[in-house]
Amino acid sequence: MSYCKQEGKDRIIFVTKEDHETPSNAELIADDPDDPYEEQGLILPNGEINWNCPCLGGMASGPCGSQFKEAFSCFHYSQEEVKGSECIEHFRSMQECMQKYPDLYPQEEDKENPPQAESGGAPAADGSALLSEKDSSSVASPDGVSAADG
Repeated sequence: MSYCKQEGKDRIIFVTKEDHETPSNAELIADDPDDPYEEQGLILPNGEINWNCPCLGGMASGPCGSQFKEAFSCFHYSQEEVKGSECIEHFRSMQECMQKYPDLYPQEEDKENPPQAESGGAPAADGSALLSEKDSSSVASPDGVSAADG
């Protein structure tokens, strides 16, 4: 004889050998590829764009969501030889919208080069170091002659 016993948050089920010998009557349900709640990738099995994909990082629902959807859809469904070449205006519109919200859509260079105090030796936007006149006198040129050697 099987029985259940509750201990706090746990439920303990005791079963007999006969219970284990009886075939299970549990019904297994096959995965539905069109289930909207199922984890899907960016492109759904039917070829449509999954705007709820976490990989989009909320771009489809932000203040520039409609511009993003237009540009991304244009690119995804593009049949041009240079894929997306007909979508430039859509991407330009999306970029213009994003520039209105710099806190939500920081520019790549904003992320890579946070503002730094002006000082000698600080990296410039092109990655080179900015040097004061005092520092430049001891820097060697590519031919091996330092600026002080003239």
